[in-house]
Amino acid sequence: MSLSLEVETPRLVLRQWRADDRKPFAEMNADPRVTEFLLPLTAPESDALAGRLAAGIDEHGWGFWAVEAPGVAPFVGFVGIKPMPPVLPFAPGVEIGWRLGRPFWGRGYASEAALAALRVGFEQVGLAEIVAFTAVGNLRSRAVMARLGMREDADLFDHPAVSEGHPLRRHVLYRMGQAQWRDQKNGDAEPGGMPVAAA
Repeated sequence: MSLSLEVETPRLVLRQWRADDRKPFAEMNADPRVTEFLLPLTAPESDALAGRLAAGIDEHGWGFWAVEAPGVAPFVGFVGIKPMPPVLPFAPGVEIGWRLGRPFWGRGYASEAALAALRVGFEQVGLAEIVAFTAVGNLRSRAVMARLGMREDADLFDHPAVSEGHPLRRHVLYRMGQAQWRDQKNGDAEPGGMPVAAA
């Protein structure tokens, strides 16, 4: 399905990647605070990732969008949904993910944009389920997953892209299905029962 989407929220624009996003993206991926629970990327690796994410949006009409905060910054990171790598033990399916530059943490941007991405996935793409995963110790991202209303799986898993013995190999998985999204949408509270701006 090709939707060619650009998504707007009250404070953000989720859009296709531009050439001038590459430099701040590489700087973000070189920040040890941002990559504390990720495998670090060199500048060429960061550029290649941006290219793959842009190609995914061209292919599907949705993906891991570049995020702009009008009046604040032209690029704050990425948020979105995309098909997950087939090597994951729970593939095939679609994952939701986010990565924001350190100056933009604590403003609720990740939750606000992720909520919009869930809406696209469930209401426009018609997905049956969306999952999220991260290293066990990444409590900030796990808090966003919980705030969105995603449910934690009981079982942990070892990420196949992370070498054995690496402290980031053990991951936790969160899920949300179409029925749960519909129930939350029809409820009185935002997903997770908290205002999205609280993230």
